[in-house]
Amino acid sequence: MKLFVDVSKAMSDPNRVKILKMLQHKVMCVCEITGALGLAQPTVSKHLKVLEGAGLVTSSRDEKWVNYSLADGSFSPYAATFLGNLRHWMEDDPEIKALISSLPLIRRENIC
Repeated sequence: MKLFVDVSKAMSDPNRVKILKMLQHKVMCVCEITGALGLAQPTVSKHLKVLEGAGLVTSSRDEKWVNYSLADGSFSPYAATFLGNLRHWMEDDPEIKALISSLPLIRRENIC
């Protein structure tokens, strides 16, 4: 039951849903996510920690950046199911559309 509750709690925040939708389109570092959402870096880091704990996001170090990407779902069947369904959800939401369309302009080399 804990894995199910962790995924459910992770998805209970709109900013965490936005992070997942962005990560569907590109691997991002904290500063890129911060720039896209207009949130403080500690806030974004907390969101990423929750998402990672639920098995929805993974991280890897690349020189000076920590890259975040969607998990493959192997951690939890609930995370796998949610991530699979999320690909089809909210594609027409105006806020998500605007966020996704801004991604090509957000480059870590210019922000970090």
